[in-house]
Amino acid sequence: MTSNPELSKSPNEASTEPNSKERVFNVDNVNVYYGSYLAVRDVTMDIYANEVSALIGPSGCGKSTILRCFNRLNDLIAGAKVEGKITYRGKDLYAKKVDPVELRRNIGMIFQKPNPFPKSIYENIAFGARINGYQGDMDDLVEKSLKQAALWEEVKDKLKESGLSLSGGQQQRLCIARGIAIQPDVLLMDEPCSSLDPLSTLRIEELIAELKKQYTIVIVTHNMQQASRVSDRTAFFNARAIEAGKQGYLVEYDSTKTIFSNPAEEATKQYITGAFG
Repeated sequence: MTSNPELSKSPNEASTEPNSKERVFNVDNVNVYYGSYLAVRDVTMDIYANEVSALIGPSGCGKSTILRCFNRLNDLIAGAKVEGKITYRGKDLYAKKVDPVELRRNIGMIFQKPNPFPKSIYENIAFGARINGYQGDMDDLVEKSLKQAALWEEVKDKLKESGLSLSGGQQQRLCIARGIAIQPDVLLMDEPCSSLDPLSTLRIEELIAELKKQYTIVIVTHNMQQASRVSDRTAFFNARAIEAGKQGYLVEYDSTKTIFSNPAEEATKQYITGAFG
């Protein structure tokens, strides 16, 4: 597997906080535009290694837009533009010499709706690893990835069957297994449980708690209880009405315990308690 030196992990170069947590992303005064429309403004926050950071807020507040900035998926939207600075392990994420495709090998995305390939369960895992140049034992990688995604015991006897034959919750865990098979550094999750039943949601939440031991996770969720259960830090975004629609902004970002028990801003308290949203 090739490695872009601009994106390789360099722990000795990364900034750290007094609590010795390694900073993975630094977002500094970021604005995101779609054409001339300023969709999200003035976002400043840090994301730390081996933590789950939850982005919460009402629809249209820009949390998914910010999430997509972390692996430059907004680049695929015509007219999208990011101002300010985002660094990944101390290196400018938007520098001209950074290859977005290589970046996305380090920073994977799990989408709202499960999107397995129309291939076998085995090939769903092997395909991405293969095109990324994996040279090891593919059978071992498939088994390891499915075990990490808490899916192996359920599918080990039907690896040749289509990934589309699985239930919704199983499909989402298959997509997570597919994502971690290419050995990323960060997993971004955009409402990964929104289309799942409560039992499947619980399995994904348990999986997130296990995966953060090896990965840094940023999750967008509308579920307040989920954010309080799975995350270490929570960022609350809100939106104000403007002529073009809504403009999102970061209200506050703190430990999840603080956000849910003693937020600094009244708007956060109102959202957490269901007064609006």
